[in-house]
Amino acid sequence: MYTRYQLSHRDAWRVVEAIRDELDKSGKGAAVAVADAHGELLAFLRTDGCRLPSIQIAINKAFTAAREQKPSRAIGDSVRNDRWPMTNFGDLRYTAWGGGVPLVHAGQIVGGVGVSGLPEEEDMVLAALGARVIAEIAGA
Repeated sequence: MYTRYQLSHRDAWRVVEAIRDELDKSGKGAAVAVADAHGELLAFLRTDGCRLPSIQIAINKAFTAAREQKPSRAIGDSVRNDRWPMTNFGDLRYTAWGGGVPLVHAGQIVGGVGVSGLPEEEDMVLAALGARVIAEIAGA
């Protein structure tokens, strides 16, 4: 037997709120998704000005980061550098764009956060902010 941590809905909302605060400061619109360790949606926000395609992309980024236990950009690097086809995953929710980051507590992946709607680098910075929120909650 082992201990398995789970991301609470309250912690998921803390991640969303931290990213929302940064989006509010910049006046930019984006979608923010937080998934549990299985990649299933736990919290979501679409801010004003967010383009509609960004909704599903953010959810897919969170899914990818949680399921693969690595940033979605790392999947993209493998696809680009190793010519590894995305169809090998067998699930169309996997994405290769940056902006999905795993959420870690006590060395375990407890979820993933995905941000979409901005340039890829900005999505990645905001997703990393979300991961830091969980690290701070964990006292890491």
